[in-house]
Amino acid sequence: MGYRLVNNTTIDHLRTFIEMLNEEAENGSVIVVEGKRDVEALSRLGFNGNLTVLNHFKGISHFVDNHCQMSKKIILLLDMDRTGKYLTSKILTQLQHKGNNVNLFYKKKLARITNGKIRHVEELATYARNLSGATGTRMDLYFYI
Repeated sequence: MGYRLVNNTTIDHLRTFIEMLNEEAENGSVIVVEGKRDVEALSRLGFNGNLTVLNHFKGISHFVDNHCQMSKKIILLLDMDRTGKYLTSKILTQLQHKGNNVNLFYKKKLARITNGKIRHVEELATYARNLSGATGTRMDLYFYI
C-alpha cells in the first residue's frame, strides 16, 4: 500500500466517460448498476441521469421480466468482481435471448480507463475530488490505496 498519483489522462478519460453516460441517459438508455453506493459514486462524479439499481429487484428473473419488453438500449455497468461478472453474464444471456439491445461497452471502457484497478463501481468515488477541478501536486491530492 502507498500513495498513488491520479494522472490527468485518467481524469480526462473519466470526464469523457461520465459525459457519454449522461448523453446515453438523455437518449433514453437504461443504465444498470448493482447497488445504491454505485449510484452515489456516479452522481459524485457528475452523472445526472437515472440509474436502475439491480438490487431493487427480486432476482435476475424479475429484472429481466421488467426490462425484456423495452425497446431501449440497456447498458450494464455492474462490478468487475466475481459476482458482478456472474450477474452480467446471466442478465446478458437472458436479455439477448429475448431480443433486447444490451451494451457492455461502458463496462469495458471503465476497466480500460482505470487499467483494471477499479473493480467496483462504488470505488469511482475516490476520483470525485479530482473531477471537481482540484489539481496540483500536493500530498493531500494523492489517494491512499
